Amino acid sequence: QAAKLSEGLSALGAEPVEVPVLEIQPPENLAPLDEALQRLHSFDWLILTSGNTVKVLAGRLAALGLNPSELSKIKVAAVGESTAAAARKNGFPVTFVPVSYLAESLVHGLVGGMSGLKVLIARAAIARDLIPDALRKSGAEVEVVDAYRNVLPAAAPELLRDALKQKLDAATFTSSSSVTHLAQAAAAARLAFPFVDVPAASIGPITSQTLHEHGWEPAIEANPSDIPGLIAAVVELFAV
Repeated sequence: QAAKLSEGLSALGAEPVEVPVLEIQPPENLAPLDEALQRLHSFDWLILTSGNTVKVLAGRLAALGLNPSELSKIKVAAVGESTAAAARKNGFPVTFVPVSYLAESLVHGLVGGMSGLKVLIARAAIARDLIPDALRKSGAEVEVVDAYRNVLPAAAPELLRDALKQKLDAATFTSSSSVTHLAQAAAAARLAFPFVDVPAASIGPITSQTLHEHGWEPAIEANPSDIPGLIAAVVELFAV
């Protein structure tokens, strides 16, 4: 999934050094997800939080003999245009996409008139509770199910050691999870974190907050909070 970022930076003459720190795996128990999908028609809204969520849901629906395009009676919200594009490609009838690539923007666009509505949120395990908490406060009945887990790849510590043997001019972060998992990889490799004299480029305010919590103040933050925005931020970081 780093391909778009790496390709965009390479096209500008940069040399991407990839250290995968997120590996997508199924949840420990698929039963809650499958059970929720089998009664998907009973919800008023389905909220898709990432392209990974879309991929997993499409696969599970197919395994259950269900078709996303048959869910025309419910509304589907997607966090960001890339998630929406993946959803439409897989047959989900997307109803709402927030103006910015942030969970907060999604909540702001949905909270009006949500009282009494049933909402299903499929997402990564151990994700932030901003969306479900805000919707519950607006009166919605919210159910959250794990669609997948982000785990640290076994090779990450060794790849990180090799990467830091080079002179890195910046580190890019596309999510809060990429920050926390890189910190885990550094700990496993017995490396100091944050990395000395390596500026951090963040995709958005939530990722920046996670960097701050780990003692790494971002040198620059993307706006808009998407991959093209992050590439532009890196260019700005080194503009002379």
